[in-house]
Amino acid sequence: MELAKGIQRATLAFRGYNVENLGRTPELFAVPEYRPILQKYLDEASHVCGEIVGREINLVQRVEAAEEPTLEEYAEAISLIIAVEQAHLEILETCHGFNYRDVSFSFGFSLGEISALIAGGTFEMSDALRIPLTLSTDGIELAQDVTLGILFCRRELLDIDKVRQILLQINTAGEGVIGISTHLGPNSILVMGSGNTIDVLKSRLKEIAPKGVHLRCNPNRWPPLHTPIVWEKDFTSRAARMLHTLPGGFKAPSPNILSLVTGNLSYDDFNARDHMIRWVDQTQCLWDAVNEVLSSGIRSVIHVGPAPNIIPATFDRLASNVESMTRGSRRMQALSAVIDRPWLRNLLPRRAALLRAPKLQHIIVEDWLMDHAPTKPKPEAEMANV
Repeated sequence: MELAKGIQRATLAFRGYNVENLGRTPELFAVPEYRPILQKYLDEASHVCGEIVGREINLVQRVEAAEEPTLEEYAEAISLIIAVEQAHLEILETCHGFNYRDVSFSFGFSLGEISALIAGGTFEMSDALRIPLTLSTDGIELAQDVTLGILFCRRELLDIDKVRQILLQINTAGEGVIGISTHLGPNSILVMGSGNTIDVLKSRLKEIAPKGVHLRCNPNRWPPLHTPIVWEKDFTSRAARMLHTLPGGFKAPSPNILSLVTGNLSYDDFNARDHMIRWVDQTQCLWDAVNEVLSSGIRSVIHVGPAPNIIPATFDRLASNVESMTRGSRRMQALSAVIDRPWLRNLLPRRAALLRAPKLQHIIVEDWLMDHAPTKPKPEAEMANV
């Protein structure tokens, strides 16, 4: 697979926080040509993280030991993800001659948008990291009382306005706060709720749709970014105060960034601070990003970061649904066959671009780097003496 082929019709996708954040980083660290680059970013992120949390942080040691950060080590997870994402891009450029700035645009889910801003040259990593790291301790505390759930409908579109109305009504009871964290698709959203709010939402599902609406809860605990729950600890105003004196922010990102705050390519040479403030508590517009990727003629999505999850899963789910819908329908298969012709695509309804989902090429950077490693990783016994 030639990574640079058709790079102008590719996009970078940066992952966000998950319960598993190491991915194949220990394997990459064992490759002699990759190790110095990874170590540089891990050391820098360790230093910034240590300053903020007030204790020594050693991400290199964590990677070598293959130790996943726990929720209580949320700050380390933040630092690890962003450092590895930046290292991936430099490894691609230094070791494989891939200039990531030539892609059409980039986007990032949650923490990934901050990483995209760093990669785009709008902020330095050591500066941008300070925003999520400063909020991380209170994020852990809020997570103890928060449940993440996916609300989805099998038979029809979700009435998002109706869902928002019900969530606001639940909040007025004063027994917790609930909000939409991510808009995954026309029939699915992620919600996060504190107190008993998730249980109350379950009891009101029939008000959203009489049949076919489900709420499935995740067993793990999650810091409730992108929801109004963070208002309980003044996250938004605290981030805004920090941004007053944060260096940088006066350069439009290159490549341009499709923001999940606004759902479009909205960054210019001075509004990054406004976007970062809104990033703290506003719903992630992932479905808008998916639509933009498909309607803009993108052919390849290059997934940056360790063990990317929610973005590839969203595209996979859509591709499977499209394949099921077009199977056996000659009319739909014909439309799917011509959707890649730019002149015709401009004449078709915007939603017709969703038929391109099965044709997208997805490249997982960490897998590609291991498959194309210049030399084989050092054996574990030899690595122990490095």
